[in-house]
Amino acid sequence: MKFSGLITSLLLLTTAASAQSTFISLETSKGDILVKLYDKTPLHRDNMVSGIRKGWWKSALFNRVIKDFVSQAGELDDPILEREKQHPDQKPERLKSELFPELYHFKGALGAGRDDNAQKASFLNQIYLVTGKKQTDIQLDEIESKKGFKYTPEQRETYKSKGGIPRLDGDYTIFGEIVKGMEVADEINQVKTDKHDLPEVPVVINARVLTAKAAAKLLN
Repeated sequence: MKFSGLITSLLLLTTAASAQSTFISLETSKGDILVKLYDKTPLHRDNMVSGIRKGWWKSALFNRVIKDFVSQAGELDDPILEREKQHPDQKPERLKSELFPELYHFKGALGAGRDDNAQKASFLNQIYLVTGKKQTDIQLDEIESKKGFKYTPEQRETYKSKGGIPRLDGDYTIFGEIVKGMEVADEINQVKTDKHDLPEVPVVINARVLTAKAAAKLLN
């Protein structure tokens, strides 16, 4: 009885943890992308949800698209920094970094943009979808040597088979991942851009927070 009770308790805990997951839909002019936000990064998760509800991600744009690297959306660095420069008496608004070895820059990961601050703190309204390229063992070995950490076998295999941007690991917060619509993200990453990496034809985002029921329906 004690053993079966333990199993029941573990199942309940697993179900509760699963129910905590937050899903958002990035409804773009190229199609919809379903994203899961990580509970392990609550500051970034809650900021994204709050930003959606405040209207930050209504008719937002992909404003910096670099083929086989990232597709960035939200506000660019320069306008943010210029606005802050005009108000030197006010402390810049940033999100404390939430860096974890298990949250890395594989293809399909959702990251938070930032400027070159020592704390690696994130902007409130700048995100990017990782595309990247497939990596080799030699390339991953070089990253490990340079940054002083080790990838798990699973992480190495993901980088080798699916791709990503390992050189950004440990420097930018990853707080979610694409769970449906990777083909849409790929299409966005391949659009024609000008010399400033801005899509020649605007790619618009309207983001919304999904209920657990709505997310489950989309995943089926």
